[in-house]
Amino acid sequence: MSLSNINPTTTKAWKKLEQHFDLTNGILMKSQFKEDGHRAKNFTIQWNDFLVDYSKNRIDENTIELLLELANELNLKEAIASYFNGEKINQTEGRAVLHTALRGKKDNSILVNGINVAPEIHEVKHRIKQFTEAIHSGEKKGHTGKTFTDIVNVGIGGSDLGPVMVTEALKFYKKQVNVHFVSNVDGDHVQEVIKNLNPETTLFVIVSKTFTTQETLSNAMTIKNWFLQNATQQDIAKHFAAVSTNTQRITEFGITNENIFPMWDWVGGRFSLWSAVGLSISLAIGYDHFESLLQGANEMDEHFKEADFDKNIPVILALLNIWYNNFYKAETEAIIPYTQYLSRFPAYLQQGIMESNGKSVDRNGDPIQYQTGTIIWGEPGTNSQHAFFQLIHQGTKLIPVDFIGFKKSLYDNKDHHNKLMANFFAQTEALMNGKTKEEVESELKAKDMATEEIRQLLPFKIFEGNKPTNTILIDRLTPKSLGALIALYEHKIFVQGIIWNIFSYDQWGVELGKQLAGQTLKDLNGSEIGEHDASTTQLIRAFKD
Repeated sequence: MSLSNINPTTTKAWKKLEQHFDLTNGILMKSQFKEDGHRAKNFTIQWNDFLVDYSKNRIDENTIELLLELANELNLKEAIASYFNGEKINQTEGRAVLHTALRGKKDNSILVNGINVAPEIHEVKHRIKQFTEAIHSGEKKGHTGKTFTDIVNVGIGGSDLGPVMVTEALKFYKKQVNVHFVSNVDGDHVQEVIKNLNPETTLFVIVSKTFTTQETLSNAMTIKNWFLQNATQQDIAKHFAAVSTNTQRITEFGITNENIFPMWDWVGGRFSLWSAVGLSISLAIGYDHFESLLQGANEMDEHFKEADFDKNIPVILALLNIWYNNFYKAETEAIIPYTQYLSRFPAYLQQGIMESNGKSVDRNGDPIQYQTGTIIWGEPGTNSQHAFFQLIHQGTKLIPVDFIGFKKSLYDNKDHHNKLMANFFAQTEALMNGKTKEEVESELKAKDMATEEIRQLLPFKIFEGNKPTNTILIDRLTPKSLGALIALYEHKIFVQGIIWNIFSYDQWGVELGKQLAGQTLKDLNGSEIGEHDASTTQLIRAFKD
């Protein structure tokens, strides 16, 4: 079956939500907590080692009921089945969306065009394991017989963001090799990465589905030329691996078949870290930990597939986002992990969410008259508290925030971790409660401040409060819990796309600039400038002068 094609604003549930919003818009969360002693418990989901508390939101029981009614009216349950069953829900590209299959159990039957792809998936995983273990054991060596000390992943977009984020998040579990990443076509980037590396002990993993991506191929050729300064073309076979579908181009580059890992068209780039694109992850943390990452994601997949919607974490978080985006007109959402290990997590989610749901036409190809994808941003706490939290607390914009924290630190430094988590809990409380005029006045009087001084300072120290937050509290940052966390947000993306009646798994919006860059590059390299608007022509001339 194809996905339903229903404008959400025409549904009965949407009309009810509009009426409900008008009735509840001014209600304070702190008043709701006073009136309902069970609110925290009623709006919390406990799953495995995850506790998700969404009670600090501008909602009541009726809000959730209406949002669930919306999901049912838009056939979310049937859409989830299509998603996992390998139906071609990426209809504009005629593809299934099956990154979930990459972390499925070995005995699963997963059909793509009538063919069970599970055996092929597990064969590739077995090859990743063998390759990883051969590097770590020293069985695979460089052309001078030295063991590898460094790995460089060369890719961009999904071929970079996922592996970068995961290796940073899990560097506590790092093996003996150092892993580096080259993505930007900026030549300074690649030179900074390779300048301190020893070519005799460095392995390069080139990740490009077509092996034609300009940024990746430019960096790969620069690295190849650097490597060949002290090696031969024949030595490339021992120092380069590739994750791609273009076997001919890879072979021409000099990479041998045993170092080539496949990609599939039913895995989108931004969801590809679970595939051979995750080779650098496996090399960084070891295959067993890579497998645990996949296992955690698979467990979240099962939760998403099987749990009733009112206890389904991705569904609830997605519907809350719909509530703020489409009814409160909130345009952004912040992701604040209280661990430095997840410093790259917001950037990773920027691609996943904004590339997926940044669409302005519906599944029928008609222009959309309602808001779709939200703008994602964030940094780790407590750093972010000393940066942009001022805007969240006292600015004019409503910004829902996801707080992500862990009960235990990895190095078991209780003093530091208690200080970190004290801030974590205090911020969600402060955002909800704010500080009233009376509270500020009482504080200032207690400091024996003069009446006139109090009057002048008072408005600047009032906090409106009633700022919504979700809290995701996890026992410990492990490969398994990280896998589940990533999958949670993947499924949230899916639910939002279904509600908004858009195709989440194409990305035509990234193509136009890339197409035009080809002509612009000719203008920069040539003696003449082609036809452009006056501004672009002026800029090209200024650059060439």
